[in-house]
Amino acid sequence: MPADKFFDVKSFRTELRELRRQRRHRVDLGRHGRVRRSGLTRAGRHEVLRKTGGRCHICGGPIDAYDWQADHVLAHSTGGAQTVDNYLPAHSICNNYRWFYGPEEFQWIMKLGVWLRTHIEKGTPIGQEAAEKFCKYDRHRASRRKPART
Repeated sequence: MPADKFFDVKSFRTELRELRRQRRHRVDLGRHGRVRRSGLTRAGRHEVLRKTGGRCHICGGPIDAYDWQADHVLAHSTGGAQTVDNYLPAHSICNNYRWFYGPEEFQWIMKLGVWLRTHIEKGTPIGQEAAEKFCKYDRHRASRRKPART
């Protein structure tokens, strides 16, 4: 979707809502007939990590050989296979935030994030408000997390 298509907030909001509706519809369709996930073997995990040279396929950062997730190329929730060919390595945080967003919706999320980060860095009123709300949200989210297993 070209960025110049949006000349007003209402059409932009409508587009984002439509992308979300489409994502939810894909997830709902994928839930029918879904089978239980099977884990990757040690050799399978090694092969997945080798595909990207030990880098996260989402952010491009280096991955610790033991602390990463196998991310579905075609989401499990929408019928993606449980095969080595359908996985790419990702940092846990990258994978957990990407969810089942389609490419267009994920691009908007990235663009909005970069735009908002700039406002936060500059200390604009919208940036200050967003930073305060995000920090509150993230503290709450962190308090709900289960402690790591040892």
